[in-house]
Amino acid sequence: MFESRLAKQICLVFVTFSLLAGCASSVVIENQPLSDEVIDGGYSLKAVYGKRSDSGVSLVLAFSGGGARAAALAYGVMLELRETQVLHKGQQRQLLDDVKVISSVSGGSFTAAYYGLLGDQLFSRFQEDVLESGLETEISNRLLSLEHLLSNRSRGEVTAEVYAEYIFGENTFADLRTRNAPIILINASDLSSGARVSFVQDFFRLICSDLGTYPIAKAVAASAGVPVLFEPLVLENYDTCDVESDVTRLQQAAEKSEGTQLELAINSLSKLANEKEQHRYLHLVDGGITDNLGLRSIYEFVELHGGIEPFMESMGRTGDSRSVLISVDAAVDSSTNVGQAAAEPSLEQTINAVTDIQLHRYNASTLELMRGGFRRWHRELSASGHKVESYFVNVALNKYPDPELLEEFNRIPTTLNLTNQQSKDLINAGRLLLRTHPEFVRLLADLK
Repeated sequence: MFESRLAKQICLVFVTFSLLAGCASSVVIENQPLSDEVIDGGYSLKAVYGKRSDSGVSLVLAFSGGGARAAALAYGVMLELRETQVLHKGQQRQLLDDVKVISSVSGGSFTAAYYGLLGDQLFSRFQEDVLESGLETEISNRLLSLEHLLSNRSRGEVTAEVYAEYIFGENTFADLRTRNAPIILINASDLSSGARVSFVQDFFRLICSDLGTYPIAKAVAASAGVPVLFEPLVLENYDTCDVESDVTRLQQAAEKSEGTQLELAINSLSKLANEKEQHRYLHLVDGGITDNLGLRSIYEFVELHGGIEPFMESMGRTGDSRSVLISVDAAVDSSTNVGQAAAEPSLEQTINAVTDIQLHRYNASTLELMRGGFRRWHRELSASGHKVESYFVNVALNKYPDPELLEEFNRIPTTLNLTNQQSKDLINAGRLLLRTHPEFVRLLADLK
């Protein structure tokens, strides 16, 4: 979540002008109805995932939330994968080329979307364009300008405008399909149904909408849009296509997962597909609300296909012999100092403490769920006669080995501003944590 100057200034001005004006922000809806012209499934898992390199190694990355801190840590992991050379059929190749899927939320979505759209330009421009560009200052200046305060434009729309102007341009998800990139799963949360929303055609089919025309900048703004601080970005849930088969599939999956966390997620999706009058509009906010690690969308896509075997067959990926999941977690142990005094904690201390407790416990639950699923999937694949070696790599910032630098990381607020030194330290941390992780070391040894 965003702290410090931007949050405090926006909240103060928001309250003041709400009292004076009492006007509501205008709603801008840009997602278009699904048409017959969406070829080969549009920007879907099958259309993109199945067309990545076929080296026998499949890497899936998950980037957590955490503002620019998360974006920088994820960038460090990407840089290390680029610099890691492996041998395939007698030729050297970058391990980065074996990345098939990147799932992201909030701050991690900047890194994922940038790579999906601009490829290797990530390694020459990302630090300047995103990490050290002062995006938060630019957003703050625009939101606090008299022009904006006298308008009825929402803060979410202004933020998306800044992201388009400085980073993503007017590119849409159709532009991602023109590049040899991994499938990028940008995740947000819907306040209406509680559903986790992945910006991929597989999900957008449930709301009868064409993802190909939707701006990437808006998807990232939704994924990183802190509730209350920024108004939700709105999607229309169209009733212009036949979703009966999708509803049936969701019902069958819900019956198989009765009493589990997966059933709750499926029921949220079913509301959007089956109760369109009650959920005519989706109000999208920070993806970290429903999953701050970006892992649950991966888990749910596999399970909704009926398990790992039908999922891999559907994706056209039946020949992989090594499967690698790298979770990049930028959560820190921020001290609230509540226990150092008998006095009642301040409102800020209380909110920070509650947020940290909920975040760390939910992250632990997500990691446990994903580890269990990951092991089970590969046991099932190996039992079917196709041996697949699996590697689960958890790149966690709070496990950084240098206590002094770790304390510095703990003091970096969850904002979009980083100093040059903070940016460099976080990037190097991502590289080191990946390079020295036992599972990653085992992977490289096996590949050699």
